[in-house]
Amino acid sequence: MDQEHGQAPGNPDQTLAFQHGDAAERGRSVKGHTASRVHRLQVMETEDHTAVLDLHMKNILQFMPLQYEESLLRLLWLLPVGCILLDADFHFKYWNPAAEQIFGYNLTEIIGKHPSELIIPYKKSHQFDQTLQKIRRGDTQARDIESVAKDGSLHTCKWHFTLLRDGSAGQSSLLAIVQDVTGEKNANEKNRRQIERIHALRAIDTAISGSLDFQVTLNIVLQQTLSQLKMDAAVVLVYDPPMGILRFAAGRGLRTEVLQLTSLRIGEGYAGQAAMQKQVIKVPDLQHHQKDFLHSPRFYKEGFKSYYCVPLIAKGEVKGVLESFHRTPFSPDAEWLDFFETIGGQAAIAIDNAMLFNDLQQSNLELTLAYDTTLEGWSKALDLRDKDTEGHTRRVTEMTERLASAINVKQADRIHMRRGAVLHDIGKMGIPDSILLKEGSLSEDEWEIMRQHPTLALDMLSTISYLRPALEIPYCHHEKWNGTGYPRGLRKEQIPLAARIFAVADVFDALTSDRPYRRAWSTQQALEHIRSEAGNHFDPEVVDVFMRVIEKLG
Repeated sequence: MDQEHGQAPGNPDQTLAFQHGDAAERGRSVKGHTASRVHRLQVMETEDHTAVLDLHMKNILQFMPLQYEESLLRLLWLLPVGCILLDADFHFKYWNPAAEQIFGYNLTEIIGKHPSELIIPYKKSHQFDQTLQKIRRGDTQARDIESVAKDGSLHTCKWHFTLLRDGSAGQSSLLAIVQDVTGEKNANEKNRRQIERIHALRAIDTAISGSLDFQVTLNIVLQQTLSQLKMDAAVVLVYDPPMGILRFAAGRGLRTEVLQLTSLRIGEGYAGQAAMQKQVIKVPDLQHHQKDFLHSPRFYKEGFKSYYCVPLIAKGEVKGVLESFHRTPFSPDAEWLDFFETIGGQAAIAIDNAMLFNDLQQSNLELTLAYDTTLEGWSKALDLRDKDTEGHTRRVTEMTERLASAINVKQADRIHMRRGAVLHDIGKMGIPDSILLKEGSLSEDEWEIMRQHPTLALDMLSTISYLRPALEIPYCHHEKWNGTGYPRGLRKEQIPLAARIFAVADVFDALTSDRPYRRAWSTQQALEHIRSEAGNHFDPEVVDVFMRVIEKLG
């Protein structure tokens, strides 16, 4: 065979006239048949052609018993995939240029040797030998086998075996069609990994947008980080600007609690350096740099061998760091580091959102306290104007809250009820002193003016959106269950629940307090009056709850 010049064995122009059985009678030339099938095989080269090649080879080989081996070799030479011919003892007899390209050995180097000596790794040799024995028994095997090239590189190859028998000579050979699918396998693995990482980023995005719990979000970030980057442990340190330090916020995969004590200044330790330099810190071998790891003297108990740290940066500001720990030596590739930084970016967004939310909550709390303090100031101003009712607002507010809790009013509604109770008499700011502070009974005209204070409260507060939910008590607390109250004459459930609750607390406190025109009633007298007005002035169910609350208070 003249292989040095890339020519097939023998004369490529020679007519291949071997015939098989009755084929001679039919006068079929194998040359045209062979050339046609080679052309079809070359067309299939870009397809998933391993099974197709196997089928076509069987069709071709039915015309070629072993006495025509030279023609078989000519055919194998032309095929675009690796073709290996083994003798009855499974030693190399031949392989084509495509096989040489895969494995790196030329034909003279492999002749007479067993595949396990050259291209099958030691750990896979037993599996390969079992496959060959099955072929000897007539089984056809097609499987992926890890193979090794002359330069030591590993290849995943798809092997298709066909047993060639020569009935007349009692000999057999084994034809193996070999396709290197390493690139395909690596590409599939890379695609699978990328899809998994996209799903991981999606899970983190969902956590960031769907959860207001900072710890829950960080735990999801760490869970996905450990899963996708195959690290043994991960820690998030959050930067505390007022203190200027990095503090432990969350961790996974730790054997001890030692890292939970982390408190580093910017520039201190590997984490501090990552935050200060705003770049990834890589320590493939911690054994020779562990003295620089300032987390804790007991850090060695974790058994970490490699360490990587990425700064968490959002809007140009350092929010913390994400640390990756490995208990075996680890040197990541560019793809790993790129995804590590991507995860770090997501973690930075999570921390930034949490900080913004916490700041917003704090601002809302401070604003709410300012509002409530203002409301209490208005109420105190009214108490100062009418000293005879001083302390009344505080007492009825407390009793209203107790009744609302006993009736299982929602917490959000109880907040508005409390504000309404504090402002229940705010409309009296518009009542003249001559009427409001008058000692003795009021005239009918004066009562007409006094009864305007719920409407005045409505006019004062309705323009303040923050206080609109609290208007039910200031506007409706003088309505009566039987419809004889004011200002609108509402009855029964037409009266808001908050006003029905407050009405009982308001009347009870008024009856048990001194007024310019009468002395305070005893508690027993006041309770009897409240009970007698159930169904007239008051909601009977609210009265029942009120009695139970008073009984518990003793």
